[in-house]
Amino acid sequence: MGVVNVTPDSFSDGGRYLAADTAIAHGLALAAAGADVLDVGGEATNPRAAPVSAADEIRRVVPVIEALVAAGANVSVDTTKAAVATAAIAAGARWVNDVSGGLFDPGMNAAIPDGISYICGHLRGATLAEVFHDENRPITWDAVARELATRLVTFPPHVRATAWVDPGLGFGKGADATTNVELIRHAGALARATGRPVAIGPSRKRFLRRWQQLPEDADEAALDRATVDACIEAVAAGAKMLRVHNVALLRTALTAYNQ
Repeated sequence: MGVVNVTPDSFSDGGRYLAADTAIAHGLALAAAGADVLDVGGEATNPRAAPVSAADEIRRVVPVIEALVAAGANVSVDTTKAAVATAAIAAGARWVNDVSGGLFDPGMNAAIPDGISYICGHLRGATLAEVFHDENRPITWDAVARELATRLVTFPPHVRATAWVDPGLGFGKGADATTNVELIRHAGALARATGRPVAIGPSRKRFLRRWQQLPEDADEAALDRATVDACIEAVAAGAKMLRVHNVALLRTALTAYNQ
C-alpha cells in the first residue's frame, strides 16, 4: 500500500503532494513501482497537524481518487470521517483505511457498503489530541487484539466479513520501540486473535529511530531502510499488507525475501 498524502502537514511529506496534479503523478509513480493499493489521505494524523473539515478533506482527495481510478489504480481513502469515506467510495475508492476504527465518527459504522474493504485501525481516545496526550502508555499486543475485536463487532456483518485490522503503530504508542516492535512481531498472533488479516504501517515513524538507534535528525533514506526492516519482520510474523512511503525500496526487499 503506497501512501499518497494530499496534505500540507503530514509528518513526513506534508506539502509535497498537496496539489492534485502532483498527488496524482505521485500515486501513478507508486503504482508503477509496485504498489497494489494507493492510500489517499486529505488530513494529517500527527499531533501537530491542524484539523480539517470533511468538506476540505473531500475537496483534497476526490479529484485525486477519480484520476487514479481512471488510470486503473486500486485506491483506498485514508480517513476517519464517514462523509469523506462516502464521497471517496462514490469517486471509485474500494478501500477505507480508518486509523480510529470508527471511534472518531460513529457514522463510519453505517458508511461502508458491501464490496468495500475496511481497515480497522487501533487507537485510544475520541480525538487525536486525546490519542497523543498519553501516547507512551505501554500496551500489549493481546490488549490491542481485544480492543480491535471490540471495535469490529460494532460494524455490520458484511463489513466484518472482509475487514482488515491494523494495530496502529505510533497511535497512542508514541516512539516506544518495545511496544511498537512487539506489535510488529505479533502480527500473526493478532490475525489469529481477531480472525482478520493484518495491515502494518511502520513507515518513517518515530519508534524506528529508537529501535535502530538512529539519530533524531536521521534522514528520510535512513528511515526508509529502517521501515523495510520493520516490514520484513512484519511479513515474517504474518502481516499481509504493508503501508509505506517508499514502495520501490520495499518491493525490492520483498522480492529478495521471497526468493
